[in-house]
Amino acid sequence: MCIFCDIIKGKLPCDKVYEDENYFAFKDIRPKAPVHILIVPKKHIEKVADIDGENKNVIGDMVVVANRIAKDLDIDKSGYRLVINNGPDAGQEVYHLHLHLMGGKRMIFAA
Repeated sequence: MCIFCDIIKGKLPCDKVYEDENYFAFKDIRPKAPVHILIVPKKHIEKVADIDGENKNVIGDMVVVANRIAKDLDIDKSGYRLVINNGPDAGQEVYHLHLHLMGGKRMIFAA
């Protein structure tokens, strides 16, 4: 079973910051910034490479949720980073599509 699916279903604890019919967002347990939120679709999709014509709106919807959370957490004016990792070489650790929302400090690009 998927750890994010268990979090969404309430089987595992999290610090939830947002939920609607299709999306769920919670604080990352290993934050890389003062604000580090994970935004996930409730429907299990393994990775961004699995986005196709049937679910193409998921990414846009996740960005809309991220923008709302950024405003709620007062980082919308100073700026924030959105990241989606796809596969092991990109650093994806949990195979349930998720968008990282990070902010609250100046973000430096690191490859």
